Amino acid sequence: MRRYWLIFSQAVTVLVAAWFVVATLQPQWLGRRSAPGTGAVALIEAPSTGAVPAGSFRAAAQRASAAVVSVSTSKTAAKGPHSDDPWFKFFFGEQGQQAQSGLGSGVIVSADGYILTNNHVVEGADDIEVILNDARRARARVIGTDPDTDLAILKIDLDRLPVIVLGNSDDLQVGDHVLAIGNPFGVGQTVTGGIVSALGRNQLGINTFENFIQTDAAINPGNSGGALVDVSGNLLGINTAIYSRSGGSMGIGFAIPVSTAKLVLEGIVKDGQVTRGWIGVEPNDLSPELAETFGVKAKEGVIITGVLQNGPGAQAGIKPGDVIVKVGGKAVTSVSELLSAVAALKPGMPAKFGLLRSEDEVDVNVTPGVRPKPGKVKP
Repeated sequence: MRRYWLIFSQAVTVLVAAWFVVATLQPQWLGRRSAPGTGAVALIEAPSTGAVPAGSFRAAAQRASAAVVSVSTSKTAAKGPHSDDPWFKFFFGEQGQQAQSGLGSGVIVSADGYILTNNHVVEGADDIEVILNDARRARARVIGTDPDTDLAILKIDLDRLPVIVLGNSDDLQVGDHVLAIGNPFGVGQTVTGGIVSALGRNQLGINTFENFIQTDAAINPGNSGGALVDVSGNLLGINTAIYSRSGGSMGIGFAIPVSTAKLVLEGIVKDGQVTRGWIGVEPNDLSPELAETFGVKAKEGVIITGVLQNGPGAQAGIKPGDVIVKVGGKAVTSVSELLSAVAALKPGMPAKFGLLRSEDEVDVNVTPGVRPKPGKVKP
């Protein structure tokens, strides 16, 4: 009997000692907080509920990011002027240049594999590879480009492609929340957030047709061609450029509105090119000096200082000194707005232009022609 009592007392002693050690060093194992001064830290963790925190843009990011891709390009090095000269090779050796590579982003806009990106991302590339968010890879071919808006259309052949939903950039207002999605500096897909800082930015010298959405969402090299989306994950623009003194984001980024991108996409896919209107006039922003020179009383609009002989504008009766204030019922106040409004007209289809001639209001119907391709021509 004494032997059993000895075994029992020893077992109790071991259990009490073990409990003391655990209670001192790992009190959370026993569901207790450590006493002050014991050296242990008691952590109280909230249970995982899976609920989305208030103000989170998680759903928008998840919805849109699947359709945003990384675009990797390479360009074969050009041969030097003496690359085939045996004497040059003898003295200087092989001087072959390394192939150039580039990195950008793109957005899948069709289940057929069409991808929107920037023209400057793929310009001059000999090989283009697209990397999806699910790690799939595919060679891409260029369907068409539009340097005037810095947009390009790529095509890949894969099934089960995620497709982004096109939003309405015309409904955007300054202060609206937006997300920028892309692959900055090649670190991998990244989502940044901000607001719409300004609309209709132009005269930046980036593209021929400029109507940028400005945002403070961080956009960096590699984001070009990526998506600017709303809080529902709908595409609002294609991230294109930044203002920077350091090469990185300074809170001033620019995106091409999806309304413009959609016109380019439809034109290239349907016709192989983008067809824009043209009326053959020389426009200038209205200034007091020009108003006095031509004797006009208008306070805003675009003054015409020259008209191409036998051009669409001349045939419709537009004259030097006329001030264009409306195109198709929409007000225009600057040369860039007139350029975009005329370019959006369908060649061969008459459109009403509202003019101020001296002190008189005049309406004329102009049948636009096709905008010439070479160079940056006038409207």
